Amino acid sequence: MMKSMMKHLHPKTEEFINSSTDSERINHLRKPRWIGYTGAKKVHNKLDELRNYPTNLRMPNLLLVGDSNNGKTAMLNRFAMMNSSFVEEETQELFLPVLMIQAPPEPDEKRFYNTILDSLHSPYKISEKAELRQQRVIHLLQKLKVKLLIIDEIHHLLAGTMSKQRLFLNVIKYLSNELKIALVCAGTREAFNAIQTDPQLANRFEPRVLSKWRNDEEYLRLLTSFERILPLKKPSYLIESSISSTILSKSEGLLGEVSKILELSAILAIESGVETISKNIIENIDYTPPSDRKKMIFR
Repeated sequence: MMKSMMKHLHPKTEEFINSSTDSERINHLRKPRWIGYTGAKKVHNKLDELRNYPTNLRMPNLLLVGDSNNGKTAMLNRFAMMNSSFVEEETQELFLPVLMIQAPPEPDEKRFYNTILDSLHSPYKISEKAELRQQRVIHLLQKLKVKLLIIDEIHHLLAGTMSKQRLFLNVIKYLSNELKIALVCAGTREAFNAIQTDPQLANRFEPRVLSKWRNDEEYLRLLTSFERILPLKKPSYLIESSISSTILSKSEGLLGEVSKILELSAILAIESGVETISKNIIENIDYTPPSDRKKMIFR
């Protein structure tokens, strides 16, 4: 049996390198990737708990709060994919344990129902009244035995007036009461303030904050996991102090930014032929940190 020549890689990554061209490796790097870090596993465990929670009059809910591009949506998408629809063999009924949607751009009841109906591929008439859409949404979610409804980008409700915000929160509260299912809302820190405007909802939603990454053991484990799946022929030693601190500084502690920095760095490493991510490679990628991007807009 041939010994591995690239011990820094996961066996599947090494196999991929050996059978791929440079352009195929670069294309692969541009695809979404999942790293099951400790924080994500804890959130998934909580979501499992909510999905399996026995039906009662006051179902528990979760408010997942974090900065933009810090992994909330990827984490929730992953969970939704793991709980996709299936057909029960004995009854041939279709079940959908978890439904994930994105909150409409503004707090609008009809658009909210439209989003749910669209995700279920259920047609509706533009002229249909909100009450009828509400009834159909409730009927469909009950029929599909949805156990957990995830509403991402809940901070969108702040785009409306206070009266529209209150109405939208009432719609969410009504769905929760009527369906007796757990809800998960996710958004930026502003979402927490929005939910707090309704005392009843605030009491029902347990806040869970996704903090920015710090230069600790968990962060180094994350970099080690990344290095195992980046299709580079030579080790990069990402946990080496000068490299790990550079990545953390540029990313400003945001997981999505860490991923983008490593993607761009790996691509440059392939294109330049060095096949490893060094501090010099990181400094030469076409990348602007989040705070600098904001400054560019307001200049």
